[in-house]
Amino acid sequence: MRIGLVAGPWIPIPPVTYGGTERVVDSLARGFAAAGHDVLLAAPTDSTCPVPRVPGMRPSVPDELNLTRSELSHVARAYAGLESADIIHDHTLAGPLYAHRPEQVPVVTTIHCRLEPEAADIYRAIARNAAVIAISHNQGSHAPDVPITRVIHHGMDLSSVPVGSGSGGYLCFVGRACPDKGLLEAVMIARQVGLPLRIAAKMRQPDEVRFFRDVVQPILGPDDDVVDEVDDASKYRLMGEALAFLNPIQWPEPFGLVMIEALATGTPVIGTPAGSAPEIVEHGQTGYLGDIGQLPGYVGMAGSISREACRKAVEERFSEERMVSEHLLLYGQLLEGAGPGGVPHPARVHQNQ
Repeated sequence: MRIGLVAGPWIPIPPVTYGGTERVVDSLARGFAAAGHDVLLAAPTDSTCPVPRVPGMRPSVPDELNLTRSELSHVARAYAGLESADIIHDHTLAGPLYAHRPEQVPVVTTIHCRLEPEAADIYRAIARNAAVIAISHNQGSHAPDVPITRVIHHGMDLSSVPVGSGSGGYLCFVGRACPDKGLLEAVMIARQVGLPLRIAAKMRQPDEVRFFRDVVQPILGPDDDVVDEVDDASKYRLMGEALAFLNPIQWPEPFGLVMIEALATGTPVIGTPAGSAPEIVEHGQTGYLGDIGQLPGYVGMAGSISREACRKAVEERFSEERMVSEHLLLYGQLLEGAGPGGVPHPARVHQNQ
Protein backbone atom coordinates (compact mmCIF):
# COMPACT_ATOMS: atom_id res chain seq x y z
CA MET A 1 0.00 0.00 0.00
CA ARG A 2 0.95 3.63 -0.53
CA ILE A 3 0.03 5.16 2.83
CA GLY A 4 -0.18 8.90 3.37
CA LEU A 5 0.12 10.10 6.96
CA VAL A 6 -0.81 13.63 8.00
CA ALA A 7 0.51 14.93 11.33
CA GLY A 8 -0.24 18.32 12.88
CA PRO A 9 1.85 21.42 12.19
CA TRP A 10 2.89 22.24 15.74
CA ILE A 11 5.34 19.53 16.89
CA PRO A 12 7.95 17.61 14.86
CA ILE A 13 7.71 13.86 14.27
CA PRO A 14 8.90 12.33 16.55
CA PRO A 15 8.74 14.94 19.32
CA VAL A 16 11.89 15.76 21.22
CA THR A 17 10.01 15.73 24.52
CA TYR A 18 6.25 16.22 24.95
CA GLY A 19 3.87 15.02 22.22
CA GLY A 20 1.82 11.85 22.60
CA THR A 21 0.02 12.08 19.25
CA GLU A 22 3.30 12.76 17.50
CA ARG A 23 4.86 9.67 19.09
CA VAL A 24 2.02 7.56 17.76
CA VAL A 25 2.38 8.97 14.24
CA ASP A 26 6.11 8.27 14.33
CA SER A 27 5.51 4.67 15.43
CA LEU A 28 2.95 4.14 12.67
CA ALA A 29 5.20 5.60 10.00
CA ARG A 30 8.17 3.48 11.02
CA GLY A 31 6.02 0.39 11.47
CA PHE A 32 4.32 0.70 8.08
CA ALA A 33 7.69 1.15 6.38
CA ALA A 34 9.14 -1.85 8.22
CA ALA A 35 6.18 -3.91 7.01
CA GLY A 36 7.10 -3.11 3.41
CA HIS A 37 4.61 -0.37 2.63
CA ASP A 38 5.36 2.94 0.93
CA VAL A 39 4.87 5.74 3.44
CA LEU A 40 4.64 9.46 2.69
CA LEU A 41 4.51 11.67 5.77
CA ALA A 42 3.13 15.22 5.82
CA ALA A 43 4.83 16.74 8.84
CA PRO A 44 6.85 19.83 9.86
CA THR A 45 10.18 20.10 8.09
CA ASP A 46 12.14 19.77 11.35
CA SER A 47 10.81 16.23 11.75
CA THR A 48 13.36 13.42 11.80
CA CYS A 49 11.14 10.38 11.22
CA PRO A 50 13.09 8.32 8.63
CA VAL A 51 10.38 7.97 5.96
CA PRO A 52 9.79 9.99 2.76
CA ARG A 53 8.01 13.27 3.44
CA VAL A 54 5.65 15.52 1.54
CA PRO A 55 7.65 18.41 0.07
CA GLY A 56 6.74 22.02 0.62
CA MET A 57 5.77 21.76 4.29
CA ARG A 58 6.85 24.30 6.92
CA PRO A 59 8.81 24.01 10.19
CA SER A 60 6.89 23.26 13.39
CA VAL A 61 5.12 26.19 15.05
CA PRO A 62 4.78 25.29 18.76
CA ASP A 63 3.81 28.86 19.68
CA GLU A 64 0.74 28.55 17.46
CA LEU A 65 -0.56 25.37 19.13
CA ASN A 66 -4.16 24.70 18.07
CA LEU A 67 -4.33 27.84 15.93
CA THR A 68 -6.83 27.15 13.14
CA ARG A 69 -4.97 29.13 10.50
CA SER A 70 -1.75 27.15 11.04
CA GLU A 71 -3.59 23.85 10.80
CA LEU A 72 -5.53 24.77 7.65
CA SER A 73 -2.41 25.99 5.86
CA HIS A 74 -0.63 22.78 6.85
CA VAL A 75 -3.55 20.61 5.69
CA ALA A 76 -3.75 22.31 2.28
CA ARG A 77 -0.04 21.67 1.67
CA ALA A 78 -0.31 18.11 2.94
CA TYR A 79 -3.14 17.02 0.67
CA ALA A 80 -1.53 18.66 -2.35
CA GLY A 81 1.36 16.25 -1.92
CA LEU A 82 -0.64 13.08 -1.27
CA GLU A 83 -2.43 12.57 -4.60
CA SER A 84 -0.55 9.32 -5.27
CA ALA A 85 -1.58 7.67 -1.97
CA ASP A 86 -3.85 4.63 -1.86
CA ILE A 87 -5.15 5.65 1.56
CA ILE A 88 -4.61 8.67 3.82
CA HIS A 89 -4.58 8.59 7.62
CA ASP A 90 -5.05 12.13 8.87
CA HIS A 91 -4.26 12.94 12.51
CA THR A 92 -5.40 16.56 12.32
CA LEU A 93 -8.84 17.85 13.21
CA ALA A 94 -9.45 19.98 10.12
CA GLY A 95 -7.95 17.69 7.48
CA PRO A 96 -10.76 15.11 7.19
CA LEU A 97 -13.16 17.97 6.43
CA TYR A 98 -10.90 19.48 3.77
CA ALA A 99 -12.83 19.78 0.50
CA HIS A 100 -9.90 19.47 -1.90
CA ARG A 101 -8.43 16.15 -0.88
CA PRO A 102 -7.59 13.60 -3.60
CA GLU A 103 -10.68 12.03 -5.15
CA GLN A 104 -11.31 8.29 -4.71
CA VAL A 105 -8.71 8.03 -1.91
CA PRO A 106 -10.18 6.73 1.38
CA VAL A 107 -9.39 8.86 4.41
CA VAL A 108 -9.02 7.58 7.97
CA THR A 109 -8.77 9.80 11.01
CA THR A 110 -8.02 9.18 14.68
CA ILE A 111 -9.78 11.02 17.49
CA HIS A 112 -7.01 12.27 19.76
CA CYS A 113 -9.21 14.47 21.98
CA ARG A 114 -12.08 14.06 24.40
CA LEU A 115 -15.43 13.78 22.61
CA GLU A 116 -17.02 16.83 24.19
CA PRO A 117 -20.10 18.25 22.41
CA GLU A 118 -18.13 20.53 20.07
CA ALA A 119 -15.72 17.76 19.09
CA ALA A 120 -18.60 15.32 18.67
CA ASP A 121 -20.21 17.70 16.19
CA ILE A 122 -17.01 17.71 14.16
CA TYR A 123 -16.46 13.96 14.17
CA ARG A 124 -20.11 13.28 13.41
CA ALA A 125 -19.60 15.29 10.23
CA ILE A 126 -16.23 13.68 9.48
CA ALA A 127 -17.73 10.19 9.74
CA ARG A 128 -19.95 10.88 6.73
CA ASN A 129 -17.00 10.42 4.37
CA ALA A 130 -14.09 9.10 6.43
CA ALA A 131 -13.38 6.17 8.74
CA VAL A 132 -13.03 7.21 12.37
CA ILE A 133 -10.72 5.48 14.87
CA ALA A 134 -11.21 5.87 18.62
CA ILE A 135 -8.21 5.25 20.87
CA SER A 136 -10.24 3.73 23.72
CA HIS A 137 -13.71 2.39 24.31
CA ASN A 138 -14.21 5.00 27.00
CA GLN A 139 -13.47 7.79 24.52
CA GLY A 140 -16.19 6.63 22.14
CA SER A 141 -18.70 6.16 24.96
CA HIS A 142 -18.89 9.92 25.56
CA ALA A 143 -20.60 10.46 22.20
CA PRO A 144 -22.30 7.16 21.25
CA ASP A 145 -23.93 8.74 18.20
CA VAL A 146 -20.55 9.40 16.57
CA PRO A 147 -19.95 6.45 14.19
CA ILE A 148 -16.71 4.77 15.26
CA THR A 149 -15.22 2.45 12.65
CA ARG A 150 -12.69 0.82 14.97
CA VAL A 151 -11.20 1.15 18.46
CA ILE A 152 -7.40 0.81 18.32
CA HIS A 153 -5.38 1.31 21.48
CA HIS A 154 -2.07 3.08 21.18
CA GLY A 155 1.17 1.10 21.17
CA MET A 156 4.83 1.95 21.64
CA ASP A 157 8.26 0.87 20.48
CA LEU A 158 9.82 -1.14 23.31
CA SER A 159 13.24 -1.67 21.76
CA SER A 160 14.88 1.22 23.64
CA VAL A 161 12.93 0.97 26.90
CA PRO A 162 14.84 -0.77 29.69
CA VAL A 163 13.12 -2.40 32.65
CA GLY A 164 14.17 -0.51 35.76
CA SER A 165 14.84 -1.89 39.23
CA GLY A 166 12.30 0.26 41.08
CA SER A 167 14.89 0.75 43.81
CA GLY A 168 15.04 4.55 43.78
CA GLY A 169 12.88 4.95 46.86
CA TYR A 170 10.66 7.61 45.29
CA LEU A 171 7.34 8.06 43.52
CA CYS A 172 7.16 9.53 40.04
CA PHE A 173 4.89 11.84 38.02
CA VAL A 174 5.32 12.75 34.35
CA GLY A 175 2.88 15.01 32.53
CA ARG A 176 1.51 18.49 31.99
CA ALA A 177 1.36 20.92 34.87
CA CYS A 178 -2.41 21.33 34.89
CA PRO A 179 -5.31 20.36 37.16
CA ASP A 180 -6.61 17.64 34.81
CA LYS A 181 -3.42 15.58 34.98
CA GLY A 182 -3.49 15.28 38.76
CA LEU A 183 -0.10 16.79 39.61
CA LEU A 184 -1.48 18.44 42.74
CA GLU A 185 -3.03 15.16 43.86
CA ALA A 186 0.26 13.34 43.18
CA VAL A 187 2.12 15.77 45.48
CA MET A 188 -0.48 15.29 48.21
CA ILE A 189 -0.28 11.50 47.96
CA ALA A 190 3.51 11.59 48.23
CA ARG A 191 3.25 13.86 51.30
CA GLN A 192 0.74 11.53 52.94
CA VAL A 193 2.91 8.41 52.52
CA GLY A 194 6.17 10.19 53.35
CA LEU A 195 7.99 9.46 50.11
CA PRO A 196 9.81 11.90 47.84
CA LEU A 197 8.24 12.70 44.49
CA ARG A 198 10.18 13.07 41.25
CA ILE A 199 8.33 15.28 38.76
CA ALA A 200 8.99 15.81 35.05
CA ALA A 201 6.44 18.40 34.03
CA LYS A 202 5.55 20.17 30.81
CA MET A 203 5.33 23.88 31.62
CA ARG A 204 5.34 25.74 28.31
CA GLN A 205 2.00 27.54 28.31
CA PRO A 206 1.24 30.47 30.65
CA ASP A 207 -1.59 28.58 32.37
CA GLU A 208 0.76 25.65 33.08
CA VAL A 209 3.38 27.98 34.55
CA ARG A 210 0.80 29.73 36.74
CA PHE A 211 -0.68 26.47 38.00
CA PHE A 212 2.71 25.13 39.00
CA ARG A 213 3.89 28.40 40.56
CA ASP A 214 0.71 29.26 42.45
CA VAL A 215 -0.74 25.84 43.37
CA VAL A 216 1.90 23.12 43.26
CA GLN A 217 5.20 24.72 44.19
CA PRO A 218 4.05 26.03 47.60
CA ILE A 219 3.30 22.51 48.86
CA LEU A 220 6.39 20.73 47.55
CA GLY A 221 8.55 19.04 50.17
CA PRO A 222 12.31 19.50 50.59
CA ASP A 223 13.03 16.07 49.12
CA ASP A 224 10.86 16.50 46.04
CA ASP A 225 12.62 17.08 42.75
CA VAL A 226 11.17 18.92 39.75
CA VAL A 227 12.58 19.03 36.24
CA ASP A 228 11.13 20.29 32.98
CA GLU A 229 10.36 18.00 30.07
CA VAL A 230 12.96 15.29 29.59
CA ASP A 231 14.06 13.21 26.64
CA ASP A 232 13.01 9.59 26.32
CA ALA A 233 16.13 8.05 27.83
CA SER A 234 15.92 10.28 30.91
CA LYS A 235 12.19 9.71 31.23
CA TYR A 236 12.53 5.93 31.17
CA ARG A 237 15.29 6.04 33.78
CA LEU A 238 13.12 8.26 35.98
CA MET A 239 10.13 5.94 35.64
CA GLY A 240 12.09 2.72 35.89
CA GLU A 241 13.70 3.47 39.25
CA ALA A 242 10.45 4.66 40.84
CA LEU A 243 8.60 2.56 43.38
CA ALA A 244 5.37 3.49 41.60
CA PHE A 245 4.11 5.87 38.93
CA LEU A 246 1.34 8.20 40.13
CA ASN A 247 -1.42 8.98 37.66
CA PRO A 248 -4.31 10.47 39.67
CA ILE A 249 -5.95 12.02 36.62
CA GLN A 250 -8.96 14.26 37.15
CA TRP A 251 -10.60 13.95 33.74
CA PRO A 252 -11.66 11.15 31.36
CA GLU A 253 -8.39 10.99 29.42
CA PRO A 254 -8.96 9.28 26.04
CA PHE A 255 -5.69 7.31 26.31
CA GLY A 256 -2.86 7.75 28.78
CA LEU A 257 0.28 6.96 26.79
CA VAL A 258 2.36 7.81 29.85
CA MET A 259 0.80 4.85 31.67
CA ILE A 260 2.04 2.29 29.16
CA GLU A 261 5.45 3.99 29.16
CA ALA A 262 5.68 3.52 32.93
CA LEU A 263 4.50 -0.08 32.70
CA ALA A 264 7.07 -0.74 29.97
CA THR A 265 9.82 0.17 32.43
CA GLY A 266 8.32 -2.31 34.89
CA THR A 267 6.86 0.31 37.20
CA PRO A 268 3.28 -0.20 38.46
CA VAL A 269 0.74 2.58 37.95
CA ILE A 270 -1.35 3.95 40.81
CA GLY A 271 -4.15 6.24 39.78
CA THR A 272 -7.81 7.04 39.44
CA PRO A 273 -10.07 4.92 37.21
CA ALA A 274 -10.96 7.88 34.98
CA GLY A 275 -11.17 7.67 31.20
CA SER A 276 -9.17 4.89 29.60
CA ALA A 277 -7.22 3.93 32.75
CA PRO A 278 -9.19 0.68 33.37
CA GLU A 279 -8.43 -0.37 29.78
CA ILE A 280 -4.71 0.00 30.47
CA VAL A 281 -4.05 -0.81 34.13
CA GLU A 282 -5.11 -4.24 35.42
CA HIS A 283 -6.06 -3.63 39.04
CA GLY A 284 -3.90 -5.76 41.31
CA GLN A 285 -1.78 -7.04 38.39
CA THR A 286 -0.03 -4.00 36.88
CA GLY A 287 -1.10 -1.37 39.40
CA TYR A 288 -4.04 -0.10 41.40
CA LEU A 289 -6.96 2.14 40.51
CA GLY A 290 -9.20 3.83 43.05
CA ASP A 291 -10.49 7.13 44.35
CA ILE A 292 -8.07 9.67 45.78
CA GLY A 293 -8.66 8.49 49.34
CA GLN A 294 -7.59 4.94 48.44
CA LEU A 295 -4.40 5.78 46.55
CA PRO A 296 -2.04 6.38 49.50
CA GLY A 297 -2.88 2.89 50.77
CA TYR A 298 -2.13 1.41 47.37
CA VAL A 299 1.36 2.94 47.40
CA GLY A 300 2.29 0.57 50.20
CA MET A 301 1.11 -2.36 48.07
CA ALA A 302 3.14 -1.40 44.99
CA GLY A 303 6.01 -3.68 45.97
CA SER A 304 3.76 -6.71 45.55
CA ILE A 305 3.30 -5.98 41.84
CA SER A 306 5.59 -7.94 39.54
CA ARG A 307 7.71 -5.64 37.41
CA GLU A 308 7.99 -8.44 34.87
CA ALA A 309 4.19 -8.60 34.67
CA CYS A 310 4.02 -4.87 33.99
CA ARG A 311 6.46 -5.15 31.11
CA LYS A 312 4.77 -8.27 29.74
CA ALA A 313 1.39 -6.52 29.71
CA VAL A 314 2.77 -3.83 27.41
CA GLU A 315 4.49 -6.37 25.18
CA GLU A 316 1.26 -8.31 24.78
CA ARG A 317 -1.33 -5.53 24.65
CA PHE A 318 0.33 -2.23 23.77
CA SER A 319 3.22 -2.98 21.43
CA GLU A 320 3.95 -0.96 18.32
CA GLU A 321 3.64 -4.15 16.26
CA ARG A 322 0.08 -4.78 17.48
CA MET A 323 -0.94 -1.19 16.79
CA VAL A 324 0.57 -1.23 13.30
CA SER A 325 -1.04 -4.54 12.35
CA GLU A 326 -4.49 -3.40 13.48
CA HIS A 327 -4.20 -0.24 11.38
CA LEU A 328 -3.05 -2.17 8.32
CA LEU A 329 -5.96 -4.58 8.70
CA LEU A 330 -8.40 -1.67 8.74
CA TYR A 331 -6.75 0.02 5.75
CA GLY A 332 -7.01 -3.18 3.73
CA GLN A 333 -10.67 -3.58 4.57
CA LEU A 334 -11.38 0.02 3.63
CA LEU A 335 -9.63 -0.34 0.28
CA GLU A 336 -11.59 -3.51 -0.46
CA GLY A 337 -14.91 -1.94 0.47
CA ALA A 338 -14.52 1.72 -0.39
CA GLY A 339 -17.37 3.33 -2.27
CA PRO A 340 -17.43 6.52 -4.38
CA GLY A 341 -15.11 9.20 -3.06
CA GLY A 342 -13.46 6.77 -0.67
CA VAL A 343 -16.52 6.50 1.55
CA PRO A 344 -16.35 3.18 3.43
CA HIS A 345 -19.40 0.95 3.31
CA PRO A 346 -20.32 0.45 7.01
CA ALA A 347 -21.42 -3.11 6.32
CA ARG A 348 -17.94 -3.98 5.15
CA VAL A 349 -16.03 -2.61 8.12
CA HIS A 350 -17.48 -3.57 11.49
CA GLN A 351 -16.98 -1.42 14.55
CA ASN A 352 -14.38 -2.71 17.03
CA GLN A 353 -13.68 -5.77 14.86
